[in-house]
Amino acid sequence: MRLWPKSLLGQMLLAVALALLVAQAISATLLYRASENRREQIALNAAAFRLVAPGNERAQNGQNTDERESRRMRRQANRQRDGRLRERRLRAAQGQPPRAFRLESSPVTPLLDGEITEPRLEQQLEAILAGQGIAADDLVVIRREAKTDEFIRSNPRLLKRLADGNAMDSDLIVVGLRSPGEQQWRVARVLFPHPQKGAMQTIIAQTLLIYLLLVGLHFLLLRRITKPLAALTKRTEDFGHGISSGTPLPPEGPEDVRRLISAHNAMQSRIAALLDEKDVMLGAIGHDLKTPLAALRVRIESVENENERGKMAESIEDITQSLDDILSLARVGKSAEPAEKAQLGALVMSVAEEFEDMGQPVAAGHIEKITHPVYVTWLKRGLRNLVGNAVRYGGGAEIALLRDGDTITIRVDDNGPGIPENQIAAMLEPFTRGEASRNRDTGGAGLGLTLARAIAEQHGGTLVLANREEGGLRAEIRLPISGHSAV
Repeated sequence: MRLWPKSLLGQMLLAVALALLVAQAISATLLYRASENRREQIALNAAAFRLVAPGNERAQNGQNTDERESRRMRRQANRQRDGRLRERRLRAAQGQPPRAFRLESSPVTPLLDGEITEPRLEQQLEAILAGQGIAADDLVVIRREAKTDEFIRSNPRLLKRLADGNAMDSDLIVVGLRSPGEQQWRVARVLFPHPQKGAMQTIIAQTLLIYLLLVGLHFLLLRRITKPLAALTKRTEDFGHGISSGTPLPPEGPEDVRRLISAHNAMQSRIAALLDEKDVMLGAIGHDLKTPLAALRVRIESVENENERGKMAESIEDITQSLDDILSLARVGKSAEPAEKAQLGALVMSVAEEFEDMGQPVAAGHIEKITHPVYVTWLKRGLRNLVGNAVRYGGGAEIALLRDGDTITIRVDDNGPGIPENQIAAMLEPFTRGEASRNRDTGGAGLGLTLARAIAEQHGGTLVLANREEGGLRAEIRLPISGHSAV
């Protein structure tokens, strides 16, 4: 199954959709990284505040500062403490876990066996502390699950608040700080903030909106290009099959497409005029030649020598038959009538019976029951040419009608010498014969295969010649089923 569309419109829309998908994936990744960095900064700032606040209180008690500055710092510390108390009461009333926990003093590092530190977070926190004038002799940052932390597990009240707030599976940032000259570690614990709610839904909604706008806009723009191109393609295919609408295709779409349609209309009109001129000329030639040939056929009756009279009659008949072949070749594809559904099996059998009635060694092989739209008279003419060549050069013919997938094959096999591989393509050209003479007993003017090929192409098919491994030549008229109904 091919997922890549064949049409220009489908390919362009799929390319735009894939480009948007890649762009949105990159955007979502960047937004996720930014969200993670923001959550880390929130957690680190909260931990730094826990570590810095006690130092500020000691500095207020031990330093000889200006009284006004000392009062300002005490008011600021009181406001911060009151704010933290209000936040704790509010989160406790709402059943939410605390963002940060009480600062702990420990003689040992909070890093447990088997745990690893977060060097990147340590560097960021060290920079934050340095900005607050706090030097760190040792600093460790650990990330662990809240439910595994001993400090939380040993506090039943705190454990209950975490469970009520669905925070037991949340990550916990544990920071250990040992300042220069101190033996004790200050340990701060901060819950890692939950991801922002609705972020993924926002990205999905944004992606859908962009898809609707851009893909819809591209569809309208591309449709304005591909619609006239599709009409131009259909008109060209019809003209190639000999179907002419008579009216030029109206130019539509962008300027480039309009110019293309106008150029096609001019070219089609020119070709149609040349073909009409050719038909008129051939009709005139056929009429002008057949009239004296008919007069000659009457005059030879006055020839007393019967042998000479017979040779003259054969020559006139050869010229007349060659002229009929040339005119038929010129008229192929010019039928004004549409193709009609026919039982191909009956058509093939009727041609085989014609040759059998004339005593020719023609047999019918495997004949499948197939109904398909064809030009009956022309298809019979092409099949007669193939069977006639098989009888003339191969001593007999076997006709078969097969269906292989989406192809209908009318096959004619003979047991003759075949055709050299390097001459098969040339045999399909006009006036080319395997036998060099132009004698009707050994062949015609070399138009039989050319006419059969033209008839196959009139039906949208091909004529294929190939030598058989067991000897002889195989000629096949292959007709496509796509676009038509075949039963």
